Amino acid sequence: MFYPVSAFIGLRYAKASKGNNFIAFINFFSVAGITLGLTALITVLSVMNGFEGQLKQRILGIVPHIVVDSRNIAPVHREKLGQISGVLASSDFIESEGVIQSRKGLQGVMIQGVVPQVMAEHSVIAQNMLMGDFSLLEAGEYGVIIGRALAQQLDLRPGDHTRLISAGASVYSPFGRMPSQRLFTVVGLYDVGSELDDKVVLLHINDAASLLRSKAEKLRKTRLFLHDAFDYLKVLDSLAPFNLPTDNWRSRQGPLFDAVKMEKNMMSLMLLLIIAVAAFNIVSALVMVVTEKQGDIAILRTQGMSALKVMEIFLFSGLYNGLKGTAYGVFGGLLLVSQLNNILALLQAPIMLGNGGQGLPIDLQWHQVGLVVALSLLLCFVATLYPAYRAVKIEPAKALKYE
Repeated sequence: MFYPVSAFIGLRYAKASKGNNFIAFINFFSVAGITLGLTALITVLSVMNGFEGQLKQRILGIVPHIVVDSRNIAPVHREKLGQISGVLASSDFIESEGVIQSRKGLQGVMIQGVVPQVMAEHSVIAQNMLMGDFSLLEAGEYGVIIGRALAQQLDLRPGDHTRLISAGASVYSPFGRMPSQRLFTVVGLYDVGSELDDKVVLLHINDAASLLRSKAEKLRKTRLFLHDAFDYLKVLDSLAPFNLPTDNWRSRQGPLFDAVKMEKNMMSLMLLLIIAVAAFNIVSALVMVVTEKQGDIAILRTQGMSALKVMEIFLFSGLYNGLKGTAYGVFGGLLLVSQLNNILALLQAPIMLGNGGQGLPIDLQWHQVGLVVALSLLLCFVATLYPAYRAVKIEPAKALKYE
Protein backbone atom coordinates (compact mmCIF):
# COMPACT_ATOMS: atom_id res chain seq x y z
CA MET A 1 0.00 0.00 0.00
CA PHE A 2 1.29 3.48 -0.88
CA TYR A 3 1.99 5.89 2.00
CA PRO A 4 3.16 9.50 1.76
CA VAL A 5 6.78 9.59 2.90
CA SER A 6 5.93 11.76 5.93
CA ALA A 7 3.25 9.28 7.06
CA PHE A 8 5.61 6.34 6.48
CA ILE A 9 8.40 7.84 8.60
CA GLY A 10 6.01 9.15 11.28
CA LEU A 11 4.38 5.75 11.75
CA ARG A 12 7.79 4.08 12.00
CA TYR A 13 8.76 6.50 14.78
CA ALA A 14 5.45 5.86 16.60
CA LYS A 15 5.73 2.06 16.35
CA ALA A 16 9.44 1.77 17.12
CA SER A 17 10.10 0.24 20.53
CA LYS A 18 13.65 -1.05 20.29
CA GLY A 19 15.41 2.27 19.88
CA ASN A 20 14.35 3.90 23.14
CA ASN A 21 12.45 1.95 25.76
CA PHE A 22 11.65 5.07 27.77
CA ILE A 23 9.91 6.73 24.80
CA ALA A 24 7.97 3.51 24.17
CA PHE A 25 7.01 3.48 27.87
CA ILE A 26 5.61 7.05 27.68
CA ASN A 27 3.76 6.24 24.47
CA PHE A 28 2.17 3.22 26.10
CA PHE A 29 0.89 5.19 29.07
CA SER A 30 -0.40 8.04 26.92
CA VAL A 31 -2.43 5.51 24.91
CA ALA A 32 -3.58 3.80 28.13
CA GLY A 33 -4.59 7.14 29.67
CA ILE A 34 -6.66 8.15 26.65
CA THR A 35 -8.27 4.70 26.59
CA LEU A 36 -9.25 4.74 30.26
CA GLY A 37 -10.43 8.34 30.13
CA LEU A 38 -12.68 7.77 27.12
CA THR A 39 -14.02 4.52 28.57
CA ALA A 40 -14.90 6.25 31.83
CA LEU A 41 -16.40 9.28 30.06
CA ILE A 42 -18.68 7.22 27.79
CA THR A 43 -19.79 5.09 30.75
CA VAL A 44 -20.50 8.02 33.06
CA LEU A 45 -22.38 9.96 30.39
CA SER A 46 -24.54 6.94 29.57
CA VAL A 47 -25.44 6.34 33.22
CA MET A 48 -26.15 10.04 33.85
CA ASN A 49 -28.34 10.12 30.73
CA GLY A 50 -30.22 7.14 32.12
CA PHE A 51 -30.79 8.83 35.47
CA GLU A 52 -31.97 12.01 33.76
CA GLY A 53 -34.34 9.99 31.59
CA GLN A 54 -35.80 8.22 34.61
CA LEU A 55 -36.30 11.51 36.43
CA LYS A 56 -37.98 12.88 33.32
CA GLN A 57 -40.30 9.89 33.08
CA ARG A 58 -41.13 9.51 36.76
CA ILE A 59 -41.35 13.08 38.05
CA LEU A 60 -42.60 14.78 34.88
CA GLY A 61 -45.09 11.95 34.46
CA ILE A 62 -46.83 13.16 37.61
CA VAL A 63 -46.20 16.90 37.48
CA PRO A 64 -48.25 18.64 34.74
CA HIS A 65 -46.05 19.68 31.83
CA ILE A 66 -47.99 22.91 31.26
CA VAL A 67 -51.17 24.19 32.89
CA VAL A 68 -53.08 26.97 31.11
CA ASP A 69 -55.64 29.10 32.95
CA SER A 70 -58.38 28.76 30.33
CA ARG A 71 -61.36 29.48 32.56
CA ASN A 72 -62.26 32.74 30.82
CA ILE A 73 -62.09 31.63 27.18
CA ALA A 74 -64.66 29.98 24.96
CA PRO A 75 -64.68 26.17 24.59
CA VAL A 76 -63.72 26.46 20.90
CA HIS A 77 -60.53 28.32 21.86
CA ARG A 78 -59.86 25.83 24.65
CA GLU A 79 -59.85 23.03 22.07
CA LYS A 80 -57.23 24.86 20.01
CA LEU A 81 -54.79 24.56 22.92
CA GLY A 82 -54.54 20.82 22.30
CA GLN A 83 -53.76 21.38 18.60
CA ILE A 84 -50.55 23.32 19.18
CA SER A 85 -47.40 21.77 17.74
CA GLY A 86 -45.61 19.71 20.39
CA VAL A 87 -48.77 19.06 22.43
CA LEU A 88 -49.74 15.39 22.68
CA ALA A 89 -53.11 15.91 24.38
CA SER A 90 -55.05 18.34 26.53
CA SER A 91 -57.43 17.80 29.40
CA ASP A 92 -59.49 19.70 31.95
CA PHE A 93 -57.64 19.90 35.24
CA ILE A 94 -58.11 21.11 38.81
CA GLU A 95 -55.30 21.31 41.34
CA SER A 96 -55.38 22.23 45.02
CA GLU A 97 -53.36 21.74 48.15
CA GLY A 98 -54.86 19.63 50.89
CA VAL A 99 -54.41 17.04 53.61
CA ILE A 100 -55.24 13.34 53.55
CA GLN A 101 -56.13 11.70 56.87
CA SER A 102 -56.41 8.09 57.99
CA ARG A 103 -56.60 6.31 61.34
CA LYS A 104 -52.81 6.22 61.44
CA GLY A 105 -52.06 9.85 60.70
CA LEU A 106 -52.27 12.62 58.14
CA GLN A 107 -50.11 13.90 55.28
CA GLY A 108 -50.07 17.07 53.21
CA VAL A 109 -50.74 16.31 49.53
CA MET A 110 -51.40 17.92 46.18
CA ILE A 111 -54.93 17.10 45.03
CA GLN A 112 -55.32 16.70 41.27
CA GLY A 113 -58.80 16.62 39.73
CA VAL A 114 -58.45 14.82 36.39
CA VAL A 115 -60.43 13.41 33.50
CA PRO A 116 -59.94 9.63 33.92
CA GLN A 117 -60.15 8.76 30.21
CA VAL A 118 -57.35 11.16 29.23
CA MET A 119 -55.16 10.13 32.15
CA ALA A 120 -55.60 6.44 31.32
CA GLU A 121 -54.30 7.11 27.81
CA HIS A 122 -51.52 9.63 28.32
CA SER A 123 -50.32 9.52 31.95
CA VAL A 124 -47.35 7.49 33.14
CA ILE A 125 -49.35 6.80 36.33
CA ALA A 126 -51.76 4.63 34.33
CA GLN A 127 -48.80 2.53 33.18
CA ASN A 128 -47.65 2.00 36.78
CA MET A 129 -50.87 1.05 38.55
CA LEU A 130 -50.44 -1.66 41.16
CA MET A 131 -54.14 -2.01 41.97
CA GLY A 132 -57.21 -0.57 40.31
CA ASP A 133 -57.28 1.78 37.32
CA PHE A 134 -58.59 5.18 36.25
CA SER A 135 -61.93 3.75 35.11
CA LEU A 136 -62.81 3.41 38.82
CA LEU A 137 -62.76 7.19 39.21
CA GLU A 138 -66.44 7.92 38.59
CA ALA A 139 -68.10 11.25 39.20
CA GLY A 140 -70.09 11.26 42.41
CA GLU A 141 -68.53 8.05 43.74
CA TYR A 142 -65.72 9.96 45.50
CA GLY A 143 -62.91 7.57 44.73
CA VAL A 144 -59.23 8.46 45.08
CA ILE A 145 -56.01 7.02 43.61
CA ILE A 146 -52.92 7.35 45.80
CA GLY A 147 -49.27 6.30 45.60
CA ARG A 148 -47.97 3.16 47.27
CA ALA A 149 -45.54 5.20 49.39
CA LEU A 150 -48.44 7.27 50.75
CA ALA A 151 -50.54 4.14 51.33
CA GLN A 152 -47.71 2.63 53.39
CA GLN A 153 -47.31 5.79 55.47
CA LEU A 154 -51.04 6.00 56.27
CA ASP A 155 -51.76 2.25 56.30
CA LEU A 156 -54.31 2.47 53.51
CA ARG A 157 -55.46 -0.23 51.10
CA PRO A 158 -57.93 -0.30 48.21
CA GLY A 159 -61.44 -0.19 49.65
CA ASP A 160 -60.42 1.79 52.75
CA HIS A 161 -62.03 5.14 53.51
CA THR A 162 -59.89 8.20 53.99
CA ARG A 163 -60.65 11.84 54.62
CA LEU A 164 -59.50 14.58 52.27
CA ILE A 165 -59.31 18.10 53.67
CA SER A 166 -58.96 20.96 51.21
CA ALA A 167 -56.98 24.04 52.07
CA GLY A 168 -58.57 25.89 49.14
CA ALA A 169 -62.12 25.95 50.48
CA SER A 170 -63.73 26.44 53.85
CA VAL A 171 -67.17 26.66 55.43
CA TYR A 172 -68.48 28.52 58.43
CA SER A 173 -69.84 26.54 61.34
CA PRO A 174 -70.80 27.20 64.98
CA PHE A 175 -67.18 26.36 65.78
CA GLY A 176 -65.79 28.92 63.38
CA ARG A 177 -64.29 28.63 59.92
CA MET A 178 -63.69 24.98 58.97
CA PRO A 179 -61.83 23.63 55.93
CA SER A 180 -63.89 21.70 53.43
CA GLN A 181 -63.57 17.94 53.87
CA ARG A 182 -65.12 14.73 52.64
CA LEU A 183 -64.67 10.96 52.95
CA PHE A 184 -63.19 9.25 49.89
CA THR A 185 -62.67 5.58 49.05
CA VAL A 186 -59.25 4.38 47.92
CA VAL A 187 -59.85 2.76 44.51
CA GLY A 188 -56.29 2.41 43.22
CA LEU A 189 -52.59 2.41 44.04
CA TYR A 190 -49.77 3.53 41.74
CA ASP A 191 -46.00 3.23 42.03
CA VAL A 192 -44.06 5.42 39.59
CA GLY A 193 -40.97 5.29 41.79
CA SER A 194 -40.57 9.05 42.18
CA GLU A 195 -40.34 11.32 45.18
CA LEU A 196 -43.86 12.55 44.39
CA ASP A 197 -45.54 9.19 44.96
CA ASP A 198 -46.49 10.20 48.51
CA LYS A 199 -47.46 13.76 47.61
CA VAL A 200 -50.02 13.51 44.78
CA VAL A 201 -53.55 12.04 44.95
CA LEU A 202 -55.94 11.89 42.00
CA LEU A 203 -59.71 12.41 41.98
CA HIS A 204 -62.35 12.72 39.30
CA ILE A 205 -62.49 16.38 38.28
CA ASN A 206 -66.13 16.73 39.38
CA ASP A 207 -65.36 15.23 42.79
CA ALA A 208 -62.45 17.63 43.19
CA ALA A 209 -64.76 20.55 42.41
CA SER A 210 -67.27 19.23 44.92
CA LEU A 211 -64.55 19.01 47.57
CA LEU A 212 -63.67 22.63 46.82
CA ARG A 213 -67.41 23.54 47.07
CA SER A 214 -67.61 24.95 43.59
CA LYS A 215 -68.58 23.96 40.06
CA ALA A 216 -66.00 22.33 37.80
CA GLU A 217 -66.59 24.99 35.12
CA LYS A 218 -65.38 27.72 37.48
CA LEU A 219 -62.21 25.92 38.58
CA ARG A 220 -61.02 23.80 35.67
CA LYS A 221 -57.89 24.79 33.81
CA THR A 222 -56.30 23.02 30.83
CA ARG A 223 -53.49 20.53 31.34
CA LEU A 224 -51.21 20.00 28.31
CA PHE A 225 -49.36 16.73 27.80
CA LEU A 226 -46.25 17.33 25.66
CA HIS A 227 -44.46 14.92 23.34
CA ASP A 228 -41.21 15.99 25.05
CA ALA A 229 -41.45 17.87 28.34
CA PHE A 230 -38.04 19.49 27.70
CA ASP A 231 -39.51 21.29 24.64
CA TYR A 232 -41.88 23.28 26.79
CA LEU A 233 -40.41 26.64 25.68
CA LYS A 234 -41.56 26.11 22.09
CA VAL A 235 -45.08 25.38 23.31
CA LEU A 236 -45.04 28.45 25.57
CA ASP A 237 -44.06 30.58 22.56
CA SER A 238 -47.03 29.13 20.65
CA LEU A 239 -49.29 29.94 23.62
CA ALA A 240 -48.19 33.58 23.73
CA PRO A 241 -50.85 34.82 21.24
CA PHE A 242 -53.59 33.45 23.53
CA ASN A 243 -52.37 35.79 26.29
CA LEU A 244 -53.33 33.35 29.05
CA PRO A 245 -51.62 32.76 32.42
CA THR A 246 -49.59 29.53 32.37
CA ASP A 247 -47.64 27.35 34.77
CA ASN A 248 -45.14 24.66 33.79
CA TRP A 249 -42.99 21.92 35.29
CA ARG A 250 -39.92 24.13 35.18
CA SER A 251 -41.21 26.39 37.95
CA ARG A 252 -41.77 23.34 40.20
CA GLN A 253 -39.00 20.86 39.43
CA GLY A 254 -36.51 22.96 37.47
CA PRO A 255 -33.83 23.13 40.22
CA LEU A 256 -33.70 19.32 40.43
CA PHE A 257 -33.01 18.93 36.71
CA ASP A 258 -30.53 21.81 36.81
CA ALA A 259 -28.61 19.99 39.55
CA VAL A 260 -28.54 16.75 37.54
CA LYS A 261 -27.35 18.60 34.43
CA MET A 262 -24.65 20.47 36.35
CA GLU A 263 -23.43 17.22 37.91
CA LYS A 264 -23.24 15.56 34.49
CA ASN A 265 -21.34 18.53 33.03
CA MET A 266 -18.84 18.62 35.90
CA MET A 267 -18.20 14.88 35.69
CA SER A 268 -17.67 15.21 31.93
CA LEU A 269 -15.25 18.10 32.43
CA MET A 270 -13.26 16.17 35.03
CA LEU A 271 -12.93 13.13 32.77
CA LEU A 272 -12.04 15.31 29.78
CA LEU A 273 -9.19 16.76 31.85
CA ILE A 274 -7.95 13.21 32.46
CA ILE A 275 -7.98 12.64 28.70
CA ALA A 276 -6.15 15.95 28.23
CA VAL A 277 -3.42 14.90 30.68
CA ALA A 278 -3.02 11.61 28.82
CA ALA A 279 -3.01 13.37 25.45
CA PHE A 280 -0.30 15.77 26.53
CA ASN A 281 1.91 12.85 27.49
CA ILE A 282 2.29 12.66 23.71
CA VAL A 283 4.15 15.99 23.95
CA SER A 284 6.81 14.47 26.21
CA ALA A 285 7.25 11.43 23.99
CA LEU A 286 7.45 13.46 20.77
CA VAL A 287 9.88 16.01 22.20
CA MET A 288 12.20 13.13 23.10
CA VAL A 289 11.78 11.67 19.62
CA VAL A 290 12.61 15.04 18.05
CA THR A 291 15.72 15.35 20.23
CA GLU A 292 16.80 11.79 19.39
CA LYS A 293 16.13 12.13 15.65
CA GLN A 294 17.80 15.49 15.05
CA GLY A 295 20.31 13.88 12.70
CA ASP A 296 17.57 12.17 10.71
CA ILE A 297 15.64 15.42 10.44
CA ALA A 298 18.74 17.29 9.27
CA ILE A 299 19.45 14.69 6.59
CA LEU A 300 15.86 14.82 5.34
CA ARG A 301 16.03 18.62 5.16
CA THR A 302 19.33 18.60 3.24
CA GLN A 303 17.81 16.13 0.77
CA GLY A 304 15.06 18.61 0.00
CA MET A 305 12.19 17.74 2.33
CA SER A 306 10.12 20.82 3.07
CA ALA A 307 9.41 22.13 6.56
CA LEU A 308 5.75 21.23 6.13
CA LYS A 309 6.61 17.60 5.38
CA VAL A 310 8.84 17.46 8.46
CA MET A 311 5.97 18.75 10.57
CA GLU A 312 3.70 16.11 9.06
CA ILE A 313 6.10 13.36 10.21
CA PHE A 314 5.58 14.23 13.87
CA LEU A 315 1.92 15.05 13.43
CA PHE A 316 1.37 11.54 12.05
CA SER A 317 3.51 10.06 14.82
CA GLY A 318 1.52 11.75 17.60
CA LEU A 319 -1.89 11.26 16.02
CA TYR A 320 -1.18 7.55 15.61
CA ASN A 321 -1.07 7.15 19.40
CA GLY A 322 -4.10 9.43 19.79
CA LEU A 323 -6.13 7.44 17.27
CA LYS A 324 -5.09 4.16 18.86
CA GLY A 325 -6.06 5.33 22.35
CA THR A 326 -9.35 6.79 21.09
CA ALA A 327 -10.27 3.58 19.24
CA TYR A 328 -9.49 1.44 22.29
CA GLY A 329 -11.41 3.86 24.53
CA VAL A 330 -14.55 3.83 22.36
CA PHE A 331 -14.47 0.05 22.14
CA GLY A 332 -13.92 -0.26 25.90
CA GLY A 333 -16.65 2.27 26.68
CA LEU A 334 -19.24 0.60 24.48
CA LEU A 335 -18.34 -2.81 25.87
CA LEU A 336 -18.51 -1.62 29.48
CA VAL A 337 -21.82 0.18 28.95
CA SER A 338 -23.41 -2.89 27.38
CA GLN A 339 -22.26 -5.18 30.21
CA LEU A 340 -22.22 -2.79 33.18
CA ASN A 341 -25.24 -4.21 35.00
CA ASN A 342 -24.02 -7.77 34.42
CA ILE A 343 -20.63 -6.85 35.87
CA LEU A 344 -22.24 -5.19 38.91
CA ALA A 345 -24.44 -8.23 39.45
CA LEU A 346 -21.42 -10.52 39.17
CA LEU A 347 -19.47 -8.43 41.69
CA GLN A 348 -22.59 -8.08 43.89
CA ALA A 349 -21.99 -4.35 44.04
CA PRO A 350 -24.66 -2.55 46.12
CA ILE A 351 -25.43 0.21 43.60
CA MET A 352 -28.32 -1.38 41.70
CA LEU A 353 -30.49 1.71 41.76
CA GLY A 354 -32.90 1.03 38.92
CA ASN A 355 -36.64 0.87 39.38
CA GLY A 356 -37.66 -2.63 40.44
CA GLY A 357 -34.06 -3.68 40.95
CA GLN A 358 -33.28 -4.10 37.25
CA GLY A 359 -29.97 -2.28 37.55
CA LEU A 360 -28.53 1.09 36.65
CA PRO A 361 -30.43 3.03 33.98
CA ILE A 362 -28.26 3.38 30.86
CA ASP A 363 -28.92 5.62 27.87
CA LEU A 364 -26.12 5.58 25.28
CA GLN A 365 -26.43 8.58 22.96
CA TRP A 366 -24.33 8.33 19.81
CA HIS A 367 -24.02 12.07 19.28
CA GLN A 368 -22.30 12.30 22.68
CA VAL A 369 -19.92 9.49 21.72
CA GLY A 370 -19.09 11.34 18.51
CA LEU A 371 -18.51 14.57 20.42
CA VAL A 372 -16.10 13.05 22.97
CA VAL A 373 -14.22 11.23 20.18
CA ALA A 374 -13.83 14.53 18.31
CA LEU A 375 -12.63 16.32 21.48
CA SER A 376 -10.15 13.53 22.19
CA LEU A 377 -8.69 13.69 18.69
CA LEU A 378 -8.56 17.49 18.87
CA LEU A 379 -6.58 17.34 22.12
CA CYS A 380 -4.18 14.81 20.59
CA PHE A 381 -3.72 17.02 17.53
CA VAL A 382 -3.00 20.09 19.68
CA ALA A 383 -0.48 18.03 21.68
CA THR A 384 1.52 17.27 18.52
CA LEU A 385 1.86 20.88 17.36
CA TYR A 386 4.68 21.96 19.67
CA PRO A 387 7.01 18.97 19.00
CA ALA A 388 6.35 19.30 15.27
CA TYR A 389 7.21 23.00 15.46
CA ARG A 390 10.46 22.20 17.32
CA ALA A 391 11.38 19.70 14.60
CA VAL A 392 11.04 22.39 11.92
CA LYS A 393 13.30 24.76 13.89
CA ILE A 394 16.24 22.32 13.86
CA GLU A 395 19.10 23.73 11.75
CA PRO A 396 20.67 20.97 9.60
CA ALA A 397 24.20 22.45 9.82
CA LYS A 398 24.25 22.44 13.62
CA ALA A 399 22.58 19.02 13.86
CA LEU A 400 25.15 17.42 11.51
CA LYS A 401 28.18 19.27 12.87
CA TYR A 402 29.35 16.38 15.06
CA GLU A 403 27.91 13.52 13.00
